[in-house]
Amino acid sequence: MLGMSVVQPVEVDRDVVDFAIVGKWMDEQGLPGGEFTGVKPLGGGTQNIMLRFTRGGRDYVLRRGPKHLRTASNNVIRRESRILGALDGTGIRAPKVIAACGDEALIGAAFYLMEPIIGFNPQTELPELHANDPEIRRQMGLSAVEAIARLGSLDHEALGLADYGKPEGFLERQVPRWLSELEGYSANEGYAGPQIPGLERVGDWLDRNRPAPARPGILHGDCHLANMMFRYDGPEVAAMVDWEMSTIGDPLLDLGWQIATRFEPGTTGASLVGSLGAVGGLPAPEEMAAHYAKFSDRDISQVTWYTVLACFKLGIVLEGTYARASAGKAPKQVGDFLHAITLELFEKAHKLMD
Repeated sequence: MLGMSVVQPVEVDRDVVDFAIVGKWMDEQGLPGGEFTGVKPLGGGTQNIMLRFTRGGRDYVLRRGPKHLRTASNNVIRRESRILGALDGTGIRAPKVIAACGDEALIGAAFYLMEPIIGFNPQTELPELHANDPEIRRQMGLSAVEAIARLGSLDHEALGLADYGKPEGFLERQVPRWLSELEGYSANEGYAGPQIPGLERVGDWLDRNRPAPARPGILHGDCHLANMMFRYDGPEVAAMVDWEMSTIGDPLLDLGWQIATRFEPGTTGASLVGSLGAVGGLPAPEEMAAHYAKFSDRDISQVTWYTVLACFKLGIVLEGTYARASAGKAPKQVGDFLHAITLELFEKAHKLMD
């Protein structure tokens, strides 16, 4: 078989991606054959592996879980490929899946191939056009809001995603779900437990002020600007990436997430989006909410509650890396950095509650 003659690129460990096996599989999918060229590891996300390459005159990005798979890694990749496939043709700005392999036995992990995205990630790059024009940066923020509003307005059942999540009781589950997650971090030896001022107060406030259940929809789940790529020639979102936290629930949490992660220049959190966070110029929360309403018929009157929930949930998610770093399972510098952001998120939550 043609694929079996493939030379393994020196840049890639065969245990991560065996290109001979992938080549044979691609042949079986009817994709163009030939040698793999231009193989290049890509950044973006701290857990999953992405490799860009060209074969048979077509460009691809392969995405799979980390080299040392976690329990849910393969399922995350399968879910990502499923939702991206469902979104194809809807107009939502997301990567386009070319082919997916849910059989982890093939290369040791589930994976999928997608089309490369032409655009930049503001965490690692800020072109001159965007760096020098505050209005461009403001429009970047508004384009990101529009993207999640359009996503949350889709009919997920019509797209075949009725069983993609558990929307019943979605909001009611959030506080106990994430407090339980936080409690589980104590299994990391060396982690002294959460040192998060006002943790219980925020949880109590969320439970006491919880909005009534709303119409379910699709959430990206982690829609901060570092998980978006933007066009080089303007402020528009090119694609939302890293869909591993996507689900079906209350899409207004995505709006709260975007507001919660718009850190002010000079804060630790602002460095999540590199130069963009340093120069600022993004829209204010009030403008973001008003812009969301232009593309959605959802009631945004309680957007503050969703923003507090986003601070609470994301803060606990980031604390997980701090706990693992305390146990020597992650770099200490990264753990300390993310813990500082957790404290900023809870400080923001307290201000919003007052």
